[in-house]
Amino acid sequence: MSAEADRKGGSPMNPRDRHDWRLFRGDGVPRRVEMPPAPPWRRFDGGDQEAPGGEQAPSASGPAGPAPYLISPEHADVVNAALHLRRPLLVTGSPGTGKSSLAQAVAHEMGLGEVLRWPVNSRSTVQDALYRYDAIGRLRETALTRDRGEAEPDIGSFVRLGPLGTALVPNERPRVLLVDELDKGDVDLPNDLLTVFEEGEFEIPELARLPEDQSVVEVLTARAGERATVRRGRLVCEEFPVVVITSNGERDFPPAFLRRCVRLELPTPDEGRLRAIVTAHLGDDALEEVDQLLDAFLRRRAARELATDQLLNAVFLRAGGMDVTADGLLEAVLHRLGGAV
Repeated sequence: MSAEADRKGGSPMNPRDRHDWRLFRGDGVPRRVEMPPAPPWRRFDGGDQEAPGGEQAPSASGPAGPAPYLISPEHADVVNAALHLRRPLLVTGSPGTGKSSLAQAVAHEMGLGEVLRWPVNSRSTVQDALYRYDAIGRLRETALTRDRGEAEPDIGSFVRLGPLGTALVPNERPRVLLVDELDKGDVDLPNDLLTVFEEGEFEIPELARLPEDQSVVEVLTARAGERATVRRGRLVCEEFPVVVITSNGERDFPPAFLRRCVRLELPTPDEGRLRAIVTAHLGDDALEEVDQLLDAFLRRRAARELATDQLLNAVFLRAGGMDVTADGLLEAVLHRLGGAV
């Protein structure tokens, strides 16, 4: 079957067999184009998917599930220390060392369900991560129900727990919380987290002020369709969550915060580990395409910051028939991460 026939609805072809990989030609001629299979880490099927930046293979659609997270026994022992101590795990390392995907690996291996994610930025606050109260929405709904002669809406429908608040909901099994790139937050954010991490509880003042006959309130959580019970405005965890905090080393954290964390520094993958990562994500056949690209990647990484997923992108394109080493294309894929673009 020709490439054109495949684009018009024929059976799917392996990217390796597709000679005409140019979906967009820039000639202004409209044509029907069938998109080829996406990289495993860019497939959106409604399940938990991991970006390729880490060393964990993407979730598979088959019964085997995701491939093992590639981590040394020494580093796995550090993770276990944090689990036993019920302390947050502070994970640092260069881009592409598997910091964020470690939380997914722990949740998958321990059967702890969906990872709660808190991506931190300069505007992030502990308050927002704990809960949000929609006072304006409640006021509007209350006015509408009064006009219709109906009962006022329950306040719990206007309180939604954030990822940190949801992680502290009482549960027999701990939840997994990923606090991603904490160093991008405000300088006071780590200290603001100390009280919550130490006490394992927090107060919702809007609910604490309610009369005694309304002391038990069902609120929304960060998980769709899930509700949590809050008594007298306080939520106290039963099992401290598995907290994985990532940092790119852009800022130092205060000693009081560091003292309460177990620290894990993930090393930059060497050539052997990079080959293992490529195999885990793209299979053994991908190694046939990796030698030249791996050499180029290692040379460029020695002079500037690169991430492992950039190598994976290059290998995937090469396997699909692209001449990734062509002028401009290799630079577009293996571009530097730091400095002006």
